[in-house]
Amino acid sequence: MAEDNVLVDVQGLTMYFPVTAGVFRRKVAEVRAVDDVSFQIKKGETFGLVGESGCGKTTTGRAILQLYRPTAGKVFFEKNDLCKIGGEELRRSRRNMQLIFQDPYASLDPRMTAGNIIGEPLRVHGLVKGSEFQEQVAELFKLVELEPRMADRFPHEFSGGQRQRIGIARALALRPKLIVCDEPVSALDVSIQAQIIMLLERLREELGLTYIFIAHDLSVVRYISDRVAVMYLGKIVEITGSDELYDNPMHPYTQGLLSAVPIPNPRVDRQRKRILLTGDVPSPVNPPPGCHFNPRCFAVKAGCKEAEPELKEVTKGHWVACHRA
Repeated sequence: MAEDNVLVDVQGLTMYFPVTAGVFRRKVAEVRAVDDVSFQIKKGETFGLVGESGCGKTTTGRAILQLYRPTAGKVFFEKNDLCKIGGEELRRSRRNMQLIFQDPYASLDPRMTAGNIIGEPLRVHGLVKGSEFQEQVAELFKLVELEPRMADRFPHEFSGGQRQRIGIARALALRPKLIVCDEPVSALDVSIQAQIIMLLERLREELGLTYIFIAHDLSVVRYISDRVAVMYLGKIVEITGSDELYDNPMHPYTQGLLSAVPIPNPRVDRQRKRILLTGDVPSPVNPPPGCHFNPRCFAVKAGCKEAEPELKEVTKGHWVACHRA
């Protein structure tokens, strides 16, 4: 990948959370939420991040934005390492990075009007004065296909889909270059999901945005993403183009995930091979030795329990962390 075309370069990102006990809250263990994750995102690309609940997707997104300060690793945004800056410098950098939250009900302040919610980033960064505020807010309402006259309403007066549009408009207020979409449609009805996905696609084309799209719905990820990374227990096990991942999954975990995706054609659905992943996801406090997936893998061999596989390029643009790949 050409360096000039890279917007985000994540190198060895690690995020551990301490586990404490006792009266003095002494550290007794640590939750390895994200463990040595590396990838690059091109300008204008939608980079999908998928995996089971608790695999570290959301933590990865928030660590990239420095909402969590990483335990180790580097996050280069336009060649500047965000992990090394703080204070006012980091605050200025955040104008170019925004977040769309998963829950449109909990992510909006119920005491603020929709107009003030959307326009708050403009006031915080001192970008508007006087009548400019109302004009900018009205423009943002139109951008997400809402009526500007709704600006005086409170969040409880909107539907779930409309609330998520307000969240999207708030993320767009500062005209960012990168938006982390943290499962933005999982709390919405299916018909509304399609509308929000189409809106995000249109905004990407019109505004030249770059997305990190976090989700567990593989059908949605295939539709919107250019490349997809599959996470398991804090590690990335496979990265490749969206179509390549679905047509030629190489990691056993990816194969198991895809076999659970419903196919609308009953004849094809009956003929495909089902892969059932046995057991539960191990605890991130005490992950298994070797490959983290080995206790549930249907293709496990002796070496899988001893050595941790490297994420390596098996074919052009297709990276897999598996001893069998």
